[in-house]
Amino acid sequence: MLTAGEQAPAFTLPDADGNSVSLSDFRGDKLVIWFFPKAMTSG
Repeated sequence: MLTAGEQAPAFTLPDADGNSVSLSDFRGDKLVIWFFPKAMTSG
């Protein structure tokens, strides 16, 4: 689990169109990353 101010680990995920997007693509920009549990799961 990350704490405030800690850097996020590098990752690459597909966007809505299936294109790869990496965290490093946004280096130098302000970015909000929001993770949430998969629908219909506890937590």
